[in-house]
Amino acid sequence: MFKVYCYSKCSTCKKALQWLDDHGIEYVPADIKTDHPDESELREIHRRSGLPLRRFFNTSGILYRELELSKKLPSVSEDEQFRLLASDGMLVKRPLLVGDDFVLAGFSEAEWSSRLL
Repeated sequence: MFKVYCYSKCSTCKKALQWLDDHGIEYVPADIKTDHPDESELREIHRRSGLPLRRFFNTSGILYRELELSKKLPSVSEDEQFRLLASDGMLVKRPLLVGDDFVLAGFSEAEWSSRLL
């Protein structure tokens, strides 16, 4: 079963969950704001994903912009990036679908279809 980190007010998250429901794919939802992954979980999620760590930041989020992370991230160590992501779930890209051996960050119907169907 998959775990899907999402935010209830996010329209993209709503579309992703509806897509999973429409395709009969079982999942466990987790509120990214209140039940976000800790640093250890983020390190494992990142390892499974094969994606650059930067892809895990919610670049369109208010907190990301307030912290001016677009300017700061290039000079921030990977350890500090993990600490930042773990500090507040609103910094994490969503929805974040976590499987046993893969991770999908963000919702792309084509990508989700090729991986899950």
